[in-house]
Amino acid sequence: MANQIGAEERHLNSSIVDTSEDFEEMVEAEREALEIDLLLEGIHRLYGYDFRNYVRTSIRRRIQSRMRLEKLPTITALLERTLHDKLVAEQLIKDFSINVTEMFRDPSFFRAFRAKVVPYLRELPNIRIWHAGCSTGEEVLSIAILLEEEGLLNKTHIFATDMNAAVIDKARTRTYPLSRMQCYTKNYLQAGGSREFSTYYTTDDEHAYFAASLMRHVTFFQHNLVTDRSFNEFHVIFCRNVLIYFNLSLQNRAHELFRESLSPAGFLGLGSKESLSYVDSFQHFDVVDSVEKLYQKS
Repeated sequence: MANQIGAEERHLNSSIVDTSEDFEEMVEAEREALEIDLLLEGIHRLYGYDFRNYVRTSIRRRIQSRMRLEKLPTITALLERTLHDKLVAEQLIKDFSINVTEMFRDPSFFRAFRAKVVPYLRELPNIRIWHAGCSTGEEVLSIAILLEEEGLLNKTHIFATDMNAAVIDKARTRTYPLSRMQCYTKNYLQAGGSREFSTYYTTDDEHAYFAASLMRHVTFFQHNLVTDRSFNEFHVIFCRNVLIYFNLSLQNRAHELFRESLSPAGFLGLGSKESLSYVDSFQHFDVVDSVEKLYQKS
């Protein structure tokens, strides 16, 4: 009997400890969520960049990385630095910007674009394209090369935008590490490229410099999908591998912006992990290629 009572007491004590630990974890999670809310609100109100509806897992990783670099113990400490040190704020804003890209990324997308969109573009007297979230310019150059090979670049104006001024400055240089050219060449050939890829750039020991003629019809400028409005009407909009970092509310806002910005029967190209099927504006589009995420405004 005594053994039974002792066992029950140990079980009860263990349950209390487990409950206490669960409660502490819950409080810590709530505290962290509140700190992130305050940090994002501070950035929005003081610097005008709105990351409040970005996917939290991605934001949290970038915050933790910045805390390690700045040797800060808490998000609250990072908030204080961000509010009072503009350089830290600028670095954190850059951290939140998504800049992972490569030339002819997802080659099958570009093959589908050649086959299913280019025939429509041939019929237009002029072509306006918007690259939303252009990052450091690799995909802008990719489309410029594709259009050059299809004989359409001379009648095309490409608007390339990003919220991050630093990556736009990088894109304008048309300069990339020479070490990336093997990957880019492979992508280009798989995307249906018809020439020697090396004809588009010159090199030195470290860098590849793409021809200025490829950018002669490209205009770069800052634009924020979260806060800014439509600025023209386009026949094609690319926004690839950006919206996966937005929550559903923000995705709906961005897609409504794209719908407003597309001309009748205009095309929208998304990233391989993105889709229109679960956003409000889906009813306004026809699916051109469900695998490659190409859509046409209906």
